[in-house]
Amino acid sequence: MSTTLSSSDAVAGTRVTASPRASRLRSGIVLATLLTCQLMIVLDITVMNVALPRIQSDLHFSATGLSWVMNSYSLVFGGLLLLGGRAGDLFGRRNLFIAGATLFTLASLAGGLAPTAGWLLAARVVQGIGGAMAGPNTLALLTTTFSDPKARMRVLALFSGMSSAGFAIGLIVGGLLTEWLSWRSVLFINVPFGLAVVVLALLYLPTAQRQSAHLDLPGAFTATTGVAALVYGFISAASDGWGSATTDIFLAAGAALIIAFLAIESRTAQPLLPLRLFADRNRAAAYANMFLTPMAGMSMFFFLTQFLQDVLGLSALATGFAFLPTAALMFTMIRLIPRLLPRFGPKPVTLVGAGSMVTGLILLTQLTTDSGYFPLLFIAMILIGCGLGLAVSPLNVIIMSNVEPHEAGAAGGALQTLQQTGASLGLAILVTVFGTATRSAGGSIQHALVSGMTTAFAAAAGIATLTFVVALTFRAVRPTTAGARRGQTPVTESSSG
Repeated sequence: MSTTLSSSDAVAGTRVTASPRASRLRSGIVLATLLTCQLMIVLDITVMNVALPRIQSDLHFSATGLSWVMNSYSLVFGGLLLLGGRAGDLFGRRNLFIAGATLFTLASLAGGLAPTAGWLLAARVVQGIGGAMAGPNTLALLTTTFSDPKARMRVLALFSGMSSAGFAIGLIVGGLLTEWLSWRSVLFINVPFGLAVVVLALLYLPTAQRQSAHLDLPGAFTATTGVAALVYGFISAASDGWGSATTDIFLAAGAALIIAFLAIESRTAQPLLPLRLFADRNRAAAYANMFLTPMAGMSMFFFLTQFLQDVLGLSALATGFAFLPTAALMFTMIRLIPRLLPRFGPKPVTLVGAGSMVTGLILLTQLTTDSGYFPLLFIAMILIGCGLGLAVSPLNVIIMSNVEPHEAGAAGGALQTLQQTGASLGLAILVTVFGTATRSAGGSIQHALVSGMTTAFAAAAGIATLTFVVALTFRAVRPTTAGARRGQTPVTESSSG
């Protein structure tokens, strides 16, 4: 892979004068460092799922309290992403990235040593803070560090692969570590990788000049509290139902705060989220699909984990490995993205991906209590893995490729906020659909369980169909030599057609 470090991100603004071999080595180290951090952050969303029963037993969580092992991380992480991205733009992405990775690593160590339930939940909150500091700045550093258009497209596709396949890999890793060691190893595994990320970042990450600007504090407050209220409202809806007072209050408060945030951003001179990021038609559509795709995709991991264990009777370890086809197909498609996008553009690639995902989810609606892993479930997982790889990878490229360098953190923060919020909302909606269908189904417990799952998969297929409709709005694109000279990825240059 031919990659070059952007001279604008060189230390103290000086030009990077290294031999081609040394430059490639340094670029490879920077890429590995950033992608490893992203994988750690994404893995932590799912890696603890398989370990929850043993955590409950060891730390004496209540049935309702156990969900907060996952929710405490998601709530803080989702609520602070916009702030973390914009803070990196203003105060230095390298500084925010290193501080976030350090905080995440120390919190992982503390969580692994947790003697009580409260201790573990506190550690998960700090992990969420660290993840929100490092996550959007990982994406911004990739965008600004790799200036060559082909290299940028490749690294953004790899980033997308780490983000998407990380959900499946998390289940595999969680199953392995929980089965062979203990649930504490699920957190301890972050420590050596986190330390390596911090050390390599200190040694190799280029330092960009800070922006001479002030942080939009009213925007930061309304965005952080608004997204956190929405995520909490979605979590409450998944556990208590849509009609509960808690759900209604937090969703209403979150919506009001987001409206206030948008009003503030439209008037402030230095906004936390520049609304002009949504002025480009392709980028606006990509943001929409970055919200919708996780709404549909997360259902597969959540419900199939239950189907594999509760219906097929697989162990935690076997359940993790059952998701290998999905992860493998994601990575395969992601490796093809740098070749497919310049040749066909984002529209046909995303349409094929969305169509594959819809087909896979429709197949899952045919599951019964007698279904085995082969062939139906296996084929569906291949189709969904292929679909996620093709549908999500172009979105990162479209959103980040030609964004102004001083707004890369804000663009990345918005991307990950929409992804996280979409996943939370989708899970809340589909869990509600699942619960309603399960209660109305007759027959055995397993029959009711599968009936609820297939109904949820049908709803997920409906959401995935919306991603197909949004992809139809992408404007046709063509490579331009001017875009290449500016260091932009050609596939995002819109034609007039």
